Amino acid sequence: MENKISRFKAREQGFLLIFEKLFHPEPIDEIIENAAESRELDFDDYAVSLVNNVEREKDVLDSLISSHLKKGWSISRISKPSLAIMRLAVYEMKFEDGVPTSVAINEAVELAKKYTVDESGFINGVLGAISKEL
Repeated sequence: MENKISRFKAREQGFLLIFEKLFHPEPIDEIIENAAESRELDFDDYAVSLVNNVEREKDVLDSLISSHLKKGWSISRISKPSLAIMRLAVYEMKFEDGVPTSVAINEAVELAKKYTVDESGFINGVLGAISKEL
């Protein structure tokens, strides 16, 4: 029997790895391997793909996010959980044809409700503005 997880759970795994990468300079493959070993986890293929692609496109994603922040805000001012969530969502919105923009935004908001101190409105606003450009 195949152990398949929901797309939301795969995104959640991806978010946690992207978040972890914000604290560690190691290559993303090493972070994935260490996380899998230390937590005895099997990461979903979609989660691993997301993490690798977000890391590869990080400059493009950060540029898009930066261009939609209010005056006086920069990437460095965004909390690390919110930045990881937004990178994941913007990647899906821009590069994943099979993911509707509304789904990427909604699931980012759900992750924000779970992992941030109520930054879901901020994330929803930035992603909504980005979606109008894409």
